[in-house]
Amino acid sequence: MASASTAGSLTQPESEPNALQNAWKRLLKFARKRPVGAVAGGMSFLLLLIAIGGWTGVLLTHNPEQFKGSDRLIGFLSESRDGQRFYILGTDELGRDMYSRLIKGAQISVFFGLGVAFISTSLGVAIGLLSAYLGGKFDMLVQRIIDLLQTIPLLVLAIAVVSVTGPGIMKAFWILAFLLIPRPVRVVRGSVLSVRQEVYVEAARSLGASNMRIMVQHILPNVVAPIIVLASYVVALAIVIEASLSFLGIGAQPPTPSWGAMLTGSGQVYFQTNPRLALLPGFAISVVVFAINMFGDSLRDELDPRLRGSR
Repeated sequence: MASASTAGSLTQPESEPNALQNAWKRLLKFARKRPVGAVAGGMSFLLLLIAIGGWTGVLLTHNPEQFKGSDRLIGFLSESRDGQRFYILGTDELGRDMYSRLIKGAQISVFFGLGVAFISTSLGVAIGLLSAYLGGKFDMLVQRIIDLLQTIPLLVLAIAVVSVTGPGIMKAFWILAFLLIPRPVRVVRGSVLSVRQEVYVEAARSLGASNMRIMVQHILPNVVAPIIVLASYVVALAIVIEASLSFLGIGAQPPTPSWGAMLTGSGQVYFQTNPRLALLPGFAISVVVFAINMFGDSLRDELDPRLRGSR
């Protein structure tokens, strides 16, 4: 008996792969299968770290809101005129460090986009799930409201509402979070309608499971993939709209270093003599939106079973 147990123990693997190893293998498989998406995902993660660095102040070299008139419009990799400071990306027309303002602007844009996406997606998932599962008059009422909101262009509606309520980054945040709810409602509703009549849902219903239990434990886990992809899209869209509102002067207010606000004012006035004042924030917005959109597209191709073998 002892020899048999010893032999059995010798045939067993020395260690089972842990969750971290499995995650690492999946990540490598995703990188080999979709290299563009992996690069975009790495860029998105790097941008998140930069935003955290701007929030904590670790990556800031100067106070992004501090004026210094003697250092106006200093170029790349230059010292201040008194020799006491060094500017990586130069200064703007008020002597403020462009590098620190871009890093601080990353904090505003990234956290703004993530916060808006979290609120709008969470509420949209709840409304879409209830609308599709309950159906009937409730579903019809919800969809007519969604149709009404989607007939008006989002940016135009956001500008109108913010103009009435007054400018400010937090007002724009909450207004945009609610205006973006229709998109997740539509996506989740369509996914739930295709899952609601599956056999496992009918089996749970026949066993006496409550509606809440069926929705949370049996339907919602099977529509997670489109929700993840949708969230990435909403993040990028929220960042673009925040930059647009700030560019128009009804989003982040001076001296807050928002990328959209940096594009207007000095970015326009000094574009011919100092084009970096507009090109740097414009490039930052483009890179962030491109990385998030490409990462979202790759996630869609990977998570959607109809598209897994298409590329």
